[in-house]
Amino acid sequence: MDEVLKIVNDIKSGNIKPIYFLMGEEPYYIDKLSDYIEEKVLTEEEKGFNQTVLYGRDVSIEDIISTAKRYPMMAERQVVIVKEAQDLIRTIDKLEAYAENPMASTVLVFCYKYKTLDKRKKLTKVLAKTGVVFESKKLYENQVGDWIKRVLSSKKYAIEPKATAMLVEFLGTDLSKINNELQKLQIILPVGSTISPKDIEENIGFSKDFNVFELRKALGEKNQLKAYTIAENFAQNPKDNPLVVTTSLVFGFFIQLLKYHGLKDRNPKNVAAVIGVNPFFLKEYDVALKNYPMKKVSQIVTALRDIDIKSKGVGANALSQSDLLREMLYKIFN
Repeated sequence: MDEVLKIVNDIKSGNIKPIYFLMGEEPYYIDKLSDYIEEKVLTEEEKGFNQTVLYGRDVSIEDIISTAKRYPMMAERQVVIVKEAQDLIRTIDKLEAYAENPMASTVLVFCYKYKTLDKRKKLTKVLAKTGVVFESKKLYENQVGDWIKRVLSSKKYAIEPKATAMLVEFLGTDLSKINNELQKLQIILPVGSTISPKDIEENIGFSKDFNVFELRKALGEKNQLKAYTIAENFAQNPKDNPLVVTTSLVFGFFIQLLKYHGLKDRNPKNVAAVIGVNPFFLKEYDVALKNYPMKKVSQIVTALRDIDIKSKGVGANALSQSDLLREMLYKIFN
């Protein structure tokens, strides 16, 4: 985050580099920086002749260099943005010669998503010397909650802890996906609002009663009626609740429970850090810990591996999603 702000502030102050190589597993900040350069470096009048967007799958490194070497028309500089640049992974080293002596009047931006350059290679070192190399790293799940709070705070919104935990639970660590949902809420709710779990349930499409969050809770409590009811709803709405996703999340829950059983230090802060869960949910894990001895959890994990394989069509003998969900719950509860 600090590195992103530094790049933005440098551009604002006129300290604009000839090359920006934006890479890494988390596309959110790559898109943000690329969009900022696309919107702010040139005026609207200059963009018509001096802003070019290319796509890695459609061009070669030679094409990009040729475009970058053009002189701007009636402007101080031109901007060339290469999106999906990871498609050029096999030939990216050909950029080295240009990177050693880039055009001062060109701002060349590479959006190299889900990949990173080898930092030991000469190309990476040259790019860092003449331009900017930015690596956008994936956040850990326990970091996403703070990121959500920061993003909302910058827009003058707040969020309740449970609502934050629900977003992370349902959307994972995909910052772009989370940001899209936060933007929806900002359209609906007035500035200064505190986002609640009810806002999440009503506006982001999570069913209050039938979701993996509630299924996990029912499993932990050994509430068989509720668990089977949720599973039946999932079976009737397979597009909204893919079996592979459901089994994966349930499997993850029991793996976390297995780790919890093995902990000697059960200080809540330590437990949350080790098993990788928001502290808000620890009460649910405490309940599940009492309901499932360590030996039983190990048996469940083994059974869930079998269900996961079947959910992917291996040895399932054409079992329906409903049948597989029932089998999963039977093996958990019995």
